[in-house]
Amino acid sequence: MAGRNKQPINLILLKGKSHLTKEQIEERTKTEVKAPADDVKPPKYLTKTLKKEFTEIASELQRIDLITNLDVDALARFLLAREQYVRVTKELRSIPPTITVEHPETGKKLKVANEQYGDMLLAQDKLFKQCRAAASDLGLTISSRCRLVVPKKPEEKNPTEEEQLFGDAL
Repeated sequence: MAGRNKQPINLILLKGKSHLTKEQIEERTKTEVKAPADDVKPPKYLTKTLKKEFTEIASELQRIDLITNLDVDALARFLLAREQYVRVTKELRSIPPTITVEHPETGKKLKVANEQYGDMLLAQDKLFKQCRAAASDLGLTISSRCRLVVPKKPEEKNPTEEEQLFGDAL
């Protein structure tokens, strides 16, 4: 039986479910792999508009250390799904949910569900779910940010007066 995937130590601590000692926490913190974020740029397959959106969102995520080079395609897929969701939603507004048809035998006019509207509604729902899942993975929703552990940058220590005067000689 295979074990569960190892969660980052910061996530374990955030959940408050740590059974680890301070030494174990320190060791795990030192050994966890951190992917580089030195090449976060929009993929070539995005349109000019989507590249601009990519850059805006990526810069916000970089500001809080939540995106790495490995996340570039995930952000691009989110933007593509969102673009399609918006397109389908706009089109859906122009389609009536019901249509009037004539009963073949009686000739009476009847209102029935518009199949085209139903199909577009299903497409919209699928795209919404894709967007929501991708946004959650990337920390773009309020609830997902509440669950994320934002890596802290090491604090810069201000040197004491003695350290300024004597430097490494102390």
